[in-house]
Amino acid sequence: MSGVKPQGTMFGHPKGLFLLFTTELWERFSYYAMRAILVLYLVDQVNQQGGGLGWSQADALSLYGTFTALVYLTPLFGGWLADNVLGQRKSIYIGGALMAIGQFLLAAPHEWVPGSATQIFYLGLGILIIGNGLFKPNISTMVGDLYEEGDHRRDGAFTIFYMGINLGAALSGIVVAWAYTHFGHASVVDGKEVFINNWQAGFFCAGVGMVISLIVQFVFAQRLLGDIGRAPAAKLERSKKEAAGDVRKEPLTKVERDRIKVIMVMGLFTIIFWAGFEQAGGLMNLFTNDFTDRMIGGWEVPTTWFQSLNAIFIVIFAPVIASIWIRMGKNEPNSPVKFALGLFLLAIGFLFMIGAVLQMNGDATAKSSMWWLVGAYFFHTMGELCLSPIGLSMVTKLAPLRIASLMMGTWFLFVAIANKIAGVVGSFIGHGGGKDEQLANAMAIFAGIAITSVVSGIILYFIADKLVDWMHGAEGHNENEEKMLEEEIAITAEHEGIKH
Repeated sequence: MSGVKPQGTMFGHPKGLFLLFTTELWERFSYYAMRAILVLYLVDQVNQQGGGLGWSQADALSLYGTFTALVYLTPLFGGWLADNVLGQRKSIYIGGALMAIGQFLLAAPHEWVPGSATQIFYLGLGILIIGNGLFKPNISTMVGDLYEEGDHRRDGAFTIFYMGINLGAALSGIVVAWAYTHFGHASVVDGKEVFINNWQAGFFCAGVGMVISLIVQFVFAQRLLGDIGRAPAAKLERSKKEAAGDVRKEPLTKVERDRIKVIMVMGLFTIIFWAGFEQAGGLMNLFTNDFTDRMIGGWEVPTTWFQSLNAIFIVIFAPVIASIWIRMGKNEPNSPVKFALGLFLLAIGFLFMIGAVLQMNGDATAKSSMWWLVGAYFFHTMGELCLSPIGLSMVTKLAPLRIASLMMGTWFLFVAIANKIAGVVGSFIGHGGGKDEQLANAMAIFAGIAITSVVSGIILYFIADKLVDWMHGAEGHNENEEKMLEEEIAITAEHEGIKH
């Protein structure tokens, strides 16, 4: 990072935080708008005049899992490119432009590409995945770069940043529902008059959101971020060492290795959490569409509106959870314990989904109350607030500076694996089976996820102290910071051949 510093503060935080907040808000609007309708578009049987592609539910959920897995896998390569070649700022511009192109390809109406709708669909998804890989890890890393090491405001910054993500997500489900219904039309299919949703209009809204994100970043970045993210971090560090006459390639120290071990172990539990949580865009989305009574009087609540519940709950409760951690002071749980709590809350959410199935009493023609879904999304959100922003903050605390974006990409790799597992698990609902079979399979899936979450949470709770030891004082209230400093001095001296 060179001499130009970010300008000014707002609410006690650098103004650059709120720029990154706004950029990510519109990027997440774009992603979640697309996610809300992806599976619904694939399974829509009306495959003409702007309708869906007519896939089976199992195939749609499998593709959804593959797509979301790749969305979180490519940041590993995007992080490396940003650290070594492009710099974070340039990576965001290129990635954002590719994501916008991908969304607009998905928005191309079928009649524009007769006979090639599926190929254009895959091309759009592919470009979207590559763009996301360049964009996603670098925004999160730049949030951490706004703060000096040890700055107590960092966790609060990630909570604010997380609110930006979810404001965009909350807005997306509502806007996309308006778009695909408002621009839809009635038509006669197989002798019946049906309403055909215009899914392409929803994808177009997602593309517009991405363009807004790019414009905001381009106009305000230099003024509010200074030189943060302009130069590749690894290249910058090498230049500093060369200027100081130190051309050695430093191996990772013991402290750095221990901290990376924590990221890896916590990543395994992250897989379990997100594999359950990500049923929201797949299996739970289909359950909402097929098995939930969404009527309020004579009006039916659009399926995609339920996708906004999680984001709305985060915007409302993120400040509450953050203030609870602050009020607990020295009694605030450490990161691994917060993760364990997140897993327990995920399990409670799936108990509500089990309740929804039990209310139907095995009758697939019956409908469950939408309040079961509201309860499930509420507890899943509480679990997410105990895990996701804490995980992002933890990676920026523990990752060695020279591989910070790469480690953020590695963190998203765990989420990638979770998303693929989520798609595979969701696809067990059955290939074209009857509604009774699908309902029974959904019950088994919900129960299995709840049990796995509880067992994982218990294991994590009991190994939490060991993980905190491996953090070597990175947790703010840890008492081993002095010991860590002594270890670092001793290890550095050993590398330089100096005897104490």
